[in-house]
Amino acid sequence: MIHHMISAGPRPVAPFSHAVEADGWVFVTGQMPTDPDAPEAPLPAGIEAQTRRVMDNLELVLDGIGLGLEHVTMARIYLTEFQRDYAALNALWPSFFAGGKLPARTTVGVTALAVGALVEIDLVARRP
Repeated sequence: MIHHMISAGPRPVAPFSHAVEADGWVFVTGQMPTDPDAPEAPLPAGIEAQTRRVMDNLELVLDGIGLGLEHVTMARIYLTEFQRDYAALNALWPSFFAGGKLPARTTVGVTALAVGALVEIDLVARRP
């Protein structure tokens, strides 16, 4: 196994590796909508802005190990306000991926997330 910590990646909010790789499979830790350049800055307002920031952070991690969103096979999304934010998330989600190339996905409502975030997303990717 390879445990990846990406120097340009977001500061971890708990003890973990940004990603762990085994046999070509890459498991990317759930990312928060924090700014890697200003980790103490307030979170973006609203589900759309927080989702974009989370996806930017996930792309930083993937890029740090030579992969991109096109390598993602599965995404798990956690929402603190599921009923309110699910439709907006669904409207935004396809914009992150090439047409018709959406990964498998699970979306779950949760009671709370670290740093008071509205959304957290983790990924499974496959190295070509």
